[in-house]
Amino acid sequence: MTHDKTTADAVAGPGGTPPGPSPVGPDPAVDPVFSDGDATSTADPALPGTPATLPDPSFSGEPGTPAGRPSDPVPAHPVEPAGEVTPTFMGEPTAPAEPAIFAEPTTATGDPAAVVPVGAVEPLFAEPAAAGPSLVDSADRPAEQQTAEDRPAPGAATLPPEAAPAARTLFGDRLDLAAAYAELLATDGVVRGLIGPREAPRIWERHLLNCAAMAERIPEGASLLDVGSGAGLPGLVLAIARPDLTVTLVEPLARRTAFLVEAVQQLGLTRTVRVFRGRAEDAAAGTRDSAPLSADIVTARAVAALDRLTAWCLPLVVPGGRLVALKGASAAEEIAEHAEAVARLGGGEPELHRCGVGVIDPPAVVIEVVRERVVGPVRKKGPKRSRGGRRRGGSGRDR
Repeated sequence: MTHDKTTADAVAGPGGTPPGPSPVGPDPAVDPVFSDGDATSTADPALPGTPATLPDPSFSGEPGTPAGRPSDPVPAHPVEPAGEVTPTFMGEPTAPAEPAIFAEPTTATGDPAAVVPVGAVEPLFAEPAAAGPSLVDSADRPAEQQTAEDRPAPGAATLPPEAAPAARTLFGDRLDLAAAYAELLATDGVVRGLIGPREAPRIWERHLLNCAAMAERIPEGASLLDVGSGAGLPGLVLAIARPDLTVTLVEPLARRTAFLVEAVQQLGLTRTVRVFRGRAEDAAAGTRDSAPLSADIVTARAVAALDRLTAWCLPLVVPGGRLVALKGASAAEEIAEHAEAVARLGGGEPELHRCGVGVIDPPAVVIEVVRERVVGPVRKKGPKRSRGGRRRGGSGRDR
């Protein structure tokens, strides 16, 4: 496939919006596909660093230790509250390739139960909460709050004839696997509130094909971390299209990681894909349950503006590796606005690429940032002290 490349020649302002703790909305040019369920439901705080699933022994892409952290303050990654999602299985999950961190799911009635990671303080699945009024659109509500009109019709994820040539080019002999994933998104993904029912008929053109087109920017045999993976876009799509990749899906919310774990098992991808429950900061720093993660390529879709996305993701990129962010029509403006901030965080000049030219229309637009140097962590500055150990400029109480 071909692509064209544009670099930003001008930088607007003092380097873009500095990272901060305020919540970050999705890229306005790329519509998010995830919903938050009932705004009044019990929140699902992230359990940082819980590896939700592990590959079998043939998993060859064990990430290494990240080389450093950015110098600018890294904002807290926004964690959205989980909605009301009744634990629902997509059929009987297949056994993982190795018995590792999962306890066997059982209930008194013999029904499928929440899979609980050994040593975890809470189940992997979000607990169902009491019904209440929702502030989200009815098309994005979990199943128990949806009307019949809100739910997709059977076969809504069928590959449209006009998209078939592009799908065959991008997925090759794994097109049937991509179709199985599309069906999971349109059925169980809707039931769990991960994707709006109105998106189901547009899954191929709007989501799967443009994610798969990103594969041309990823080298053969690379390790890949997908930050804010949600329902698996783009990470799981890339794992389907490129079986040579070793992929880790990074997602903080339990209801999403539950779906991802089951989807990986249902699609038979346990040898090359694993799921990490936590934020990007947790993955980079490591936790009591996981060593620090890093990869050749870090991907993201509809997560944040480029400056904040770089602050979260670049510590996960090995030196010389790349952040590859799927963006929209405003990508060039983002580059001009945030190039200085990216440079301060250790990144090279952001580059714009169009992927899938001649295959999908319009092509997918990505911004790439190479991690050129390692930037150390920020040290908090406290008040200076005199030789006697007293703080200068303090009140009488300090003496």
